[in-house]
Amino acid sequence: MARYLVVTHQTALSPELHEEVAKLIAADPAAEFAILVPEAHEDHRTWEGEEIDVAGRQAEASAAQLTSKVGARVVRTATGVSDPLQAIADEMAENAGYTTLVICTLPLGVSRWLRRDLVHNAARKFGLPIVHVVARLA
Repeated sequence: MARYLVVTHQTALSPELHEEVAKLIAADPAAEFAILVPEAHEDHRTWEGEEIDVAGRQAEASAAQLTSKVGARVVRTATGVSDPLQAIADEMAENAGYTTLVICTLPLGVSRWLRRDLVHNAARKFGLPIVHVVARLA
């Protein structure tokens, strides 16, 4: 049974991510998924100064959609620090056993994660297979 760590943020609800997860489930119906959403760089506050947990909401919404639309077995949702490479490292230190990273980004030219070469840096740092999903802009 594979255990996938899905790393996403703005692309968390994308059809491209749903399609890729469906393919992974077709290859391994017992697969488990964890959704990790690093926090955005921007400060999210309401007029009253109340924090808005955007990353947490994205993680929960992604888990709900992947479960209902694709039939994914989502066993965990988590948020992490804004640096996605560090967020992955922190998650893997707390929860061992991931067999593959699924990194979902915006397209080249728009994606901050791709400008930082996240996919290749994660492959080198963690030594796990990586599935890179590119979501189209809404």
